[in-house]
Amino acid sequence: MFIYCLELHLSLPSRSLKEKRGIVKSILGRARNRFNTACAEVDRQDNPSVAVLGFVTVSPDKVIARSALERVEDWIYESWPEVEITGSDISEV
Repeated sequence: MFIYCLELHLSLPSRSLKEKRGIVKSILGRARNRFNTACAEVDRQDNPSVAVLGFVTVSPDKVIARSALERVEDWIYESWPEVEITGSDISEV
């Protein structure tokens, strides 16, 4: 069994925490449904212009787990053009 984690650092087009919450909840909810990953905002909750999101997947195959998280990153990049991905790290736990 292999556990992989994706940590995404995002720059958001929001000026308030309420606007940020709307963007982050939309990304996390859709990612859960579409890719069946566990996800949450893991850092920088008090800053409205940036977010750090964590995504985790478990698989019996390394390649499948890593490619699932790579697809999550690509999907966010394509689906939210106003959100800039400033950092990304995929690691095995």
